[in-house]
This record gives sequence, C-alpha cells and structure tokens, in this order.
Amino acid sequence: MPTLFTKIIEGQIPAKFAYRDDRCVVFMSINPITVGHALVVPVQEIDQWTDLSPDLSQHLLNVAKKVGNAQKLAFGCERAGLIIAGFEVNHCHLHVIPTNSIQDLSFSNAAQNVDYKQLQDAADKIASYLAI
Repeated sequence: MPTLFTKIIEGQIPAKFAYRDDRCVVFMSINPITVGHALVVPVQEIDQWTDLSPDLSQHLLNVAKKVGNAQKLAFGCERAGLIIAGFEVNHCHLHVIPTNSIQDLSFSNAAQNVDYKQLQDAADKIASYLAI
C-alpha cells in the first residue's frame, strides 16, 4: 500500500510543493514548527534514512541544504535546522526548519491548524530563492 507521502507525490493528496526533481520532492509540512517548515522526501518509498543508498542520501542532503539557504533568505532567519526523526510517516523525510533558536526545533511547537494560503506563500518564497 502506498505511503501518505507517495500519495502526495503522485497528486492523490494535495500539498504545497516548493521543488521537485526525478529523485525527490520538497513540500510544506501541514504541521509546521515554524513558518516555512519544509519536508524533503525521496520519490522512492524508503522507510528509514539509514536505508538510503549513499547517492540518494547525498542528493537529499544537497537539496535540503539548498532549501535551508533559500529559507534563510525567504524568512530572514539565522539558521535552517535539519531533523530526521522517522516516526511520523514510514517514508524517509528530512525536516528543514527556518529557525532563530533551538526552541524553534521542538515538535511540541507544531501547529495543529494551518492556513493553506500561508503554506502556499511559504512554498512560493522558497521556490523563488531556489531559482536563483
């Protein structure tokens, strides 16, 4: 059975995308810890990051780095945090989170209700800086 993220990647469930290539996608978290919280997800269903091939692992990290730099420009934050937790969905994903402090990186701060226009705006901002 396809994972939730596969359904998002295939367009069966709506999401706000900031980036897509043949190996991964970047879409906005529907429970963002901070505005601009994005997920880097491989197209291929791989459960845990420790199961990624070295090449795909490097690709995801390179994309996450570009997203983090775009977030710093788009949202004026000091840093972009990176979390690989692996419990929410059984499909590897990297959380890239705009942050100004370590407190910004707690999942206990995740929004329960989200404004989809805000997600689209954040995706558009990230995408615009990725295009540079």
